[in-house]
Amino acid sequence: MPSFKHLASTVVMGCALLALSGCDPQRISELEEGLSTEVDVRDRFGVPDHVWDEGGGSRTLEYNRQPAGMRNYMITIGPDGKMSALRQVLTPENFARITPGMGMDEVRKRLGKPAKVTPLALQNETHHDWRFLEPPHTPMLFTVVTDKQLRVLRTQIGPDPHTQQGGGR
Repeated sequence: MPSFKHLASTVVMGCALLALSGCDPQRISELEEGLSTEVDVRDRFGVPDHVWDEGGGSRTLEYNRQPAGMRNYMITIGPDGKMSALRQVLTPENFARITPGMGMDEVRKRLGKPAKVTPLALQNETHHDWRFLEPPHTPMLFTVVTDKQLRVLRTQIGPDPHTQQGGGR
């Protein structure tokens, strides 16, 4: 039987998910590639979690929704100061691009900050987890396993154990 504390944290997490998922579509609808400026993006999304230099004057703003959310956004600002791309990056296509030998810095640039990082000292591995939705609404977990040098050893996908209560949903 779940404790009150566990139940309360589940309710809070659910409310946070609803709040995040409810706001982002509105924010995105207010932006237009080629017209919206970096100021417009920051007005709607706030301060980015990280800014990636893309060279040539372009930058990508990372808006992380982990650990409570199931999406991460990368918004590219071109050298002209206008938004040139807005991507939700936690997708099967992006997961497939994460390959053994890749450095964790490149993984982070592709997927954003993970929801959780778990060092496993006895195995000499670290697990980096991202929560995402498998269409239409199945909560899943994408895990990148790295060695001590933070090089990808393997990846795996499975059900998100934080949302699999009472037989799942």
